[in-house]
Formats: sequence, structure tokens, C-alpha cells
Amino acid sequence: MPTPSPKYANAPVLVALGMAIRSLRKERGISQEELALRSQVDRAYMSSIERGTQNPGVMTIVRVANGMGVSVAEIFAAAKL
Repeated sequence: MPTPSPKYANAPVLVALGMAIRSLRKERGISQEELALRSQVDRAYMSSIERGTQNPGVMTIVRVANGMGVSVAEIFAAAKL
């Protein structure tokens, strides 16, 4: 299991981002494991992102968006950020 980002773990922005990713993923019928594979990240790390305990980098967010077939802007809009 990845170590949480101690400074930002569970910050409201990260929780909103994670919830948006989870929601968009489920709308598209993609499992968390499949999205992790498509995004080239570990499944446990993907889980941490969705829970808001990780502060993913820009390139990770881009890979996640590409893995779901959405834009980064759509993820941020869904998160109301």
C-alpha cells in the first residue's frame, strides 16, 4: 500500500478529485484495476488517488484522464475545481 502524502492527505481538493475520478470511471464501466493498467500506475496507488490520500502529479492525472477517455478539464469540472 502506498504511503499517503502526509502534507495533503485527505485535503478537500484531493478528496473531490478522487471522487470525480471514481465517478467518471464507474460511469464508463471501468474497474479500478483496469484504469490503473491503462494509466500505468499501481492499483493500490489508484485506490489512494480515489480516496484522496495521494497528491498525484500532473502527468499522472493526464494518464488517468487518457485511460478513461476524458480530458483533464472534464475531471476537474466533475470535481468542481
